[in-house]
Amino acid sequence: MDACIIAVGTEMLTPFRVDTNSLFVTEHLNAIGFDVRMKAVVGDDVGELASVVQAALEWADVIVLTGGLGPTEDDITRDGVARVLQRSLSENEEIVDRIRRRFARRGLTMPDINRRQGMVPDGATILENANGTAPGLWLEHGRSAIVLLPGPPREMKPMFEAVVRDRLAPRSNGAGLFRRVLKITGRTESDVDATVQPIYGPWVTQDVPISTTILAVLGQIELHLTAKAPDHATAARTLDAAVGALCAVLGDSVYSVDGSPLEAVVGRELKERKLTVAAAESCTGGLLSSRLTDVPGSSEYVEAGVVCYSNRSKVQWVGVPEELIAEHGAVSEPVARAMAAGIRERAGVSVGIGITGIAGPGGGTPEKPVGTVAIAVICGAAAQVRTFQFFGDRPLVKFQSSQAALNMLRLMLLSS
Repeated sequence: MDACIIAVGTEMLTPFRVDTNSLFVTEHLNAIGFDVRMKAVVGDDVGELASVVQAALEWADVIVLTGGLGPTEDDITRDGVARVLQRSLSENEEIVDRIRRRFARRGLTMPDINRRQGMVPDGATILENANGTAPGLWLEHGRSAIVLLPGPPREMKPMFEAVVRDRLAPRSNGAGLFRRVLKITGRTESDVDATVQPIYGPWVTQDVPISTTILAVLGQIELHLTAKAPDHATAARTLDAAVGALCAVLGDSVYSVDGSPLEAVVGRELKERKLTVAAAESCTGGLLSSRLTDVPGSSEYVEAGVVCYSNRSKVQWVGVPEELIAEHGAVSEPVARAMAAGIRERAGVSVGIGITGIAGPGGGTPEKPVGTVAIAVICGAAAQVRTFQFFGDRPLVKFQSSQAALNMLRLMLLSS
């Protein structure tokens, strides 16, 4: 079954507001077998909204509209849908009375303009709104169900959950779109695709089809698997086999198959081994420590973090020898290793990490251009030091540096 989501409101077409409702609606529709084929954002223009809804009626089994149900003249969702369906709008006194009582409970008199929220297209079913004044509406037209929901998420979400449970889910008979996400780091998008395409290519024609999408996101590659299955158990078996096949060829570059971020994966490995970690960071400015401590329960394995940005702080706080910096430069593998060793000794931890680099946009040289980062990880008797050349702006270089440090530690733990 096919779905269309329309966000209504001129504010959504400015740089100041983002349509997040559609993410929530998509997730819930997918879970009951609806494939979202189109999302649209339409300003406060009745004609434009009517045109978009008219086009969607030609193919969509369900159309979900969010926003534009308020009391002002620019709240045009009811009017646009009524125009397309050629249904008249009439005031529902029960809705108006409910809004009036809501105002009265707060010691206020309902403005007359709120009567607009009681306007209902002929044949619509009213959806109760326990968290606001604007009720939702459900209409049927030919093959399509049309759902009008308020824009504020705290009003929209509980209303839509009730619609899914009571009205939409029974149409799918338990079928749905079921997803898994594999997260990969340390490899390029083209390399990953060349490796896995022969495996996932035939999946689209099997009994339980799986579509595969490859996404290059910040510091990693993601493989999104979507199975169209008659029930959860069938989907689980199919996706388990698919994930196993992909992990077999991608090996340790896959760090997560359950959606966990890299810092959480590393945290689990440290916790299981009863190890502690401390980091000495220069160009990342504490980002690695921040990511590690974003994970609930990280106090069990994170001991300390130091931002030693200047050469003087590298010497004073983590004991990097001055002559080492003079000989090799602050951005070098010997200095990164000394930072890792120094923070490990001074914090009394199992694992020490050192990061030093040039995040840009200035500070680079022909020998060490912007994006040059040296990372060292010392874990027990094992030590690894690598120099990376990252690309992108300053925030991207910093994130990639923290990602590389976490992945180096993860791989060392797996091999220990």
